[in-house]
Amino acid sequence: MYELPDQSGRLVVVTGASSGTGREAARRLAVAGAEVVLAVRSGERGEATRQKIVEEHPPSKVRVRRVDLADLASVRDFADALTAEGRPVDTLINNAGVMSTGRRLETPDGWELNWATNFLGHFALTVRLLPLLLRAAAPRVVTVSSLAAAVGRFEVGVKRPRRHLLPYGAYARSKLAELLMAQHLSLVALAREWPLTSVAAHPGFTRTNLFLTTAPYEGGRSRRGWIARLAPLLAQDVTAGVEPILVAATADPLPGAYYGPGGPFSLAGPTTLVRLPRSARSPDVAARLWREGELLTGESIDNYDR
Repeated sequence: MYELPDQSGRLVVVTGASSGTGREAARRLAVAGAEVVLAVRSGERGEATRQKIVEEHPPSKVRVRRVDLADLASVRDFADALTAEGRPVDTLINNAGVMSTGRRLETPDGWELNWATNFLGHFALTVRLLPLLLRAAAPRVVTVSSLAAAVGRFEVGVKRPRRHLLPYGAYARSKLAELLMAQHLSLVALAREWPLTSVAAHPGFTRTNLFLTTAPYEGGRSRRGWIARLAPLLAQDVTAGVEPILVAATADPLPGAYYGPGGPFSLAGPTTLVRLPRSARSPDVAARLWREGELLTGESIDNYDR
């Protein structure tokens, strides 16, 4: 198991921290001394997570803040509340995600659910928190992608992806977008000589409720697909799956690094640097995606980097 360096004095924001890899990352970071903000859609589940962490390790500093990444107004409110506090954010872990398949689902803003939650919400949150991140001595943004990114396809200028995507196609597209976002942020930080490090990670094939239930917009019904049937047999547990995320968040990586399991097909195994999928290697495509994110969310680096 990866031993985290001391995180005392650091403020870490973890999205999707009420379950799965997000909850385990928050727990491990809190035990290592960080003050952790659980950025969660359900305040009730977030509070249950907070209580469990504090019961296990009473010195832990953990607090709950509600954010629905599928709703840009909620993202703005969350970021603005943190900004009002004025404290630098040392680490942002963009971990939350949904995997909606089958029929098309839309958010209150009119976006396809996977695209809105996994990419647009995290894009808006990252840009809006830049002032707090850049006040930290060595800020870091960790964006959690997926093996699915390798089969994702990104279409610039398409507000509403094709209705007849193959199963998991919309999810794969959104995870590719997250990976491209992380790569472009790394290049921007280097070009502007920011102290910020942008890295990415994926948990391989890990047993989380992402595979077991559909998104909240679908009522949380059981997922009966082949992934759900295979997960108990082939997937690693969360304590192993979170390792690439924790290494990305606390080790000393190269800018733009991508971490994942080092076993066959990167499904499981010890954490290592992994190769970007071909679809995520073009700086031009990443830059186009970033501009698309600015257009669709109304959030721009130039609004906050003064």
